[in-house]
This record gives sequence, C-alpha cells and structure tokens, in this order.
Amino acid sequence: MVIRKKTILVVLAGLIVFGGLTALCLTAAITPAAALNGMTVVIDPGHGGIDGGVVGTNTRKKESDINLGISLSLRHFLREAGYNVVMTRTSDVDLAGGAKPFKKSDMLARKKIIDDSSPDFVLSVHQNSYPRKDISGAQVFYAPGSEEGKENADKVQSVLNGALDSDRTAKSGDYYILQCSPVPSLLVECGFLSNPTEEALLVTADYQQKVAYALCSSIRILLEGEIDPHEGAEHS
Repeated sequence: MVIRKKTILVVLAGLIVFGGLTALCLTAAITPAAALNGMTVVIDPGHGGIDGGVVGTNTRKKESDINLGISLSLRHFLREAGYNVVMTRTSDVDLAGGAKPFKKSDMLARKKIIDDSSPDFVLSVHQNSYPRKDISGAQVFYAPGSEEGKENADKVQSVLNGALDSDRTAKSGDYYILQCSPVPSLLVECGFLSNPTEEALLVTADYQQKVAYALCSSIRILLEGEIDPHEGAEHS
C-alpha cells in the first residue's frame, strides 16, 4: 500500500546518505543511458528498507520484497524491448537515507530520480491489502482529474485483467508519486496479500514474472501503440 498525497508535505531535502554514499553518487548510478528505441521508463518499486509495506497473511512476506521482484523482472523485459530503464531502488533499501521525516524524505528522493531521468513514463509497483480476504485482483491507479492518466490506466488495467484473470476497473488515486512530476505516471497494486490464494501466487518468482510481462506489454502499448506479441520482450 502507499502513502497518499495529503499525508506528504513538500519539504527541502539535502543530500541523501545511505551506506556512506551521497545522493550525488546515487544519482550518478542511475543516470540514463541511450535507449535503443529512444525511450526511458522509471520503475518505482514501492517501499523498501525499514518500510516493508503490508505483509502476506500466511507467508508474512513483505510487500517491498515482492514489489522489487516484479520490478526487476519488468526491467529485464523492457530492456529486451529496447528501453532504457531507471529504477528508484534495486535492493531492499529505503531512499530516506536516515533523513527525517522519513516518508517525506523517501518520496522526495523518488521524485528527484524521476526528475533527473527525464523519462517518458513512470510506473510505481505495489501490493494491496484489505480486511476482507475474498477481495483480489490487480488494480491500476491514475492521478485525479487526469484524462490522459485515465486513458492510460484503462489500457493497462485491460491488459492486466486479461493476463492475470482479474476483473477490476482503473481508479483515480491521490498518490504523491502520480502527481510529483508532469511525466505520465501510473501506480499498480499487483494483487492482494490479504487474499490467501493471490498471496500464494505473488510470493513466487514465476508469478512475479507473469505480472512483470503483462506490465511490460501494457507499457509498450502505451508508448508504441499496438505491438506484435512475438517481438521484443519474451516471457522466459
């Protein structure tokens, strides 16, 4: 799950220090290279480090770990399709770097990565949870009032519904990551860790790859138009 925009105040952030590295070093590590197709995508695996997000009902698996697994697979598929990919994190770390308040600093660091990358698209990857255990399915969110966001979210939701046997409708969500830059952005809750059946799938590498491939296909449709499913990324 994610922190909504209304809980995040815009504050000035200094250099972010993590493991002795400054934010300058972190930025250098994610400087975009030339994409084969000229396009860059930022993947934002939600949470990380001391912020594990929600946990699985039975497995107690952290959301942050599942987010990262799906995101790393998505990076692979997008790179195979010719995209340059920038990750907000590639390991189990938060981006606050010890700065306080924690969540505001973490989110501002993600915004900085997006701004520095000048991407064509941003996707934030999360998992959902709900008191009722029967609720399931991937859910796509877009920024409130954004017609482009709604159109993009509807397309991605359609792909996910078909690929993951979901039956959900894209919704607007007042999330900071969707509104912190002018770049087209979506947030995807890939499933419900509160649903035992879906949780059992989400914790496996095979299903994480399946989700990632569906996300890759939907991103390519948004940025390239209709694509040949036999070209570019392959689910292997």
